[in-house]
Amino acid sequence: MEPVFDPFPPAAVPGSPLAGVDTPALLLDLDAFERNLDRMQAAADAAGVALRPHAKAHKCPAVALAQLARGAVGVCCQKASEALPFLRAGVRDVHVSNELATPDKARALARWARHARLSVCVDDALQVQALAEATREAGTALGVLVEIDIGQGRCGVAGAAGVLRLLEQLAPHAQLEFRGLQAYQGGLQHLRGRAERREQALRAAARAADVVAALQARGLRCATVTGGGTGSVEFDLESGVYTELQPGSYAFMDRDYADNEPGTRLRFEHALFVATRVMSTAAGTHAVVDAGLKSMSLESGLPRAWPPGAPWHYTQANDEHGLLTAAARDAAGAGVAAAPPPPPALGSLLRLVPGHCDPTFNLHDEVVAFRGDRVEAVWPVTARGYSR
Repeated sequence: MEPVFDPFPPAAVPGSPLAGVDTPALLLDLDAFERNLDRMQAAADAAGVALRPHAKAHKCPAVALAQLARGAVGVCCQKASEALPFLRAGVRDVHVSNELATPDKARALARWARHARLSVCVDDALQVQALAEATREAGTALGVLVEIDIGQGRCGVAGAAGVLRLLEQLAPHAQLEFRGLQAYQGGLQHLRGRAERREQALRAAARAADVVAALQARGLRCATVTGGGTGSVEFDLESGVYTELQPGSYAFMDRDYADNEPGTRLRFEHALFVATRVMSTAAGTHAVVDAGLKSMSLESGLPRAWPPGAPWHYTQANDEHGLLTAAARDAAGAGVAAAPPPPPALGSLLRLVPGHCDPTFNLHDEVVAFRGDRVEAVWPVTARGYSR
């Protein structure tokens, strides 16, 4: 007889105490999260700009549905496959804010367009041809936005001339609707100084405005100019160029975005944490926790201990382990080094603010949503790994 192994217990269940969560786990503070959503939606509404949050930041349909309930017009995805879990969850307006690498991806979008309003970016005639063939086979229609390079130096045509060439390619295909321009400058999102970030954001918006004006001079209207991000959204709203904005991380705020000098109009709160427990204090000089490289992304730097002012700092990450250390401090008024505090006790539950929320979400199957000291929900990160 084959042995039967009980399933591993869940990290948390709704209604359970937050203190009992198993670790490592991704936590979402619902009060801070909802304030962030409300603040961003109110700012977009006041400016008369549509909000289309970027779902690549979280890959979690429950998050998208909360944003839509507050007035978002739809979501963005960065990959074709990433759209599928959101469509299955009832999101019916998805913009793939990227180009497609293969005809198979175009065929998938064309099939899904039978049931939802979809759009995708192009910056080459071959992409237009692939979309035209796919929609002709499926008998459906897709929205198309031409991506323009406004300073990122990545995807996108250089200016109005490139847009016009692609519009010539689109013209014979009635099932491909030109909806406007994709205009994103990701490089400026993490400029630390607010003044520099504003200058660069308004410069990028001016490049987009020049393209819009050149097209209008030829009688071509751009119904949508979409782009922007959490680091630039205050200035994107100010620019008057964008009709739609795509911030994603604002809902959670990772450590890297928090290192930016904050805006005066829009300030977002930390809502996302990695829960971890102390698994060893044997050395006596440091604590080892159970959250390492497989629990959070470190390409934007190490996580920050929460709450602010915690004496212990996350200083090293390994695959399954993290080290917490504390530097000696001056004894108050004595001018001499005081001994560092003792490490947190074995089994202590700690919170870390991850350096970059997007890839951190992609490392977890679920996010534990809590309010106060209780787990309210456990949301699956359904689009985790959907990167094609």
